Amino acid sequence: MTKYKTEKRKANVGERILITDTEYPGGGFKNGDVLTVSSSQGLGVQTDGGWIIWHREYEVIVGEHTPASNLDEMDYDELVTLVEDTMKALRTRSYKNGYEQGRFDAEIEAAHGTYEMSDQQKRDDIVAQAKNDIEALYKRDLGYRHDFIVNAEKRTVVALRKSFAEGYIRDRGIAKCAPNDCFNAHIGKAIALRRALRLPVPPEYLNVPQPTEVRVGDVIRGTYYNKKSTYTKTVKKIEDGAYFYESDYDFINGVDLVIIDDSRAGEGE
Repeated sequence: MTKYKTEKRKANVGERILITDTEYPGGGFKNGDVLTVSSSQGLGVQTDGGWIIWHREYEVIVGEHTPASNLDEMDYDELVTLVEDTMKALRTRSYKNGYEQGRFDAEIEAAHGTYEMSDQQKRDDIVAQAKNDIEALYKRDLGYRHDFIVNAEKRTVVALRKSFAEGYIRDRGIAKCAPNDCFNAHIGKAIALRRALRLPVPPEYLNVPQPTEVRVGDVIRGTYYNKKSTYTKTVKKIEDGAYFYESDYDFINGVDLVIIDDSRAGEGE
């Protein structure tokens, strides 16, 4: 784990800060996170991810040191990251020493295989990020109420930012899902709320992979046997090799479904 040398002072634009005493555990950032300052204000700073950090919550990084890794103490994800970084370094070094790059990559992959997150895993991570983002923005935008208008049929989410003291709508933001993309209300809320707050929208929200795994609560679109018309259903149960809907079902191996909404409202999501 990287160790940082820090100073307790106000950060300047472009400097990196280490979160040491966050007032909102479980929000969009936590103690130990490293962020870069994009602007400085009276009571705090704004980072490149759009977060507002009070001066008392961070220290300024002035140096760092990465000690040698103890493999026995590393978890699975840390080991995967270490292997990936090592492979990149080996590729660079072999290329500089005159080895042909493609051959080196092929030999490494043949001997050890490759690891990459699936599109479904990436989407799950981004949905979780969006949920945490919304909660963190709530806590930071004190004095305001945040309401959402979710229209799954039109595939839109509107965020309304209302003043508690004055009672009227101060700002609004809109997110609209592309026609061929799968709608997700959580990602839509995060995008709409950030637009209402005039904050940048993380690129992963706008380029999230499509889901590949049908789950309970998903809204799917299937094609009838005549291939000329489609149907829309909500998956209620998955068992015995079938997707069960309200009153009928599809055999998993005999149907090709498109997930059109994976918000899964009311399904523990």
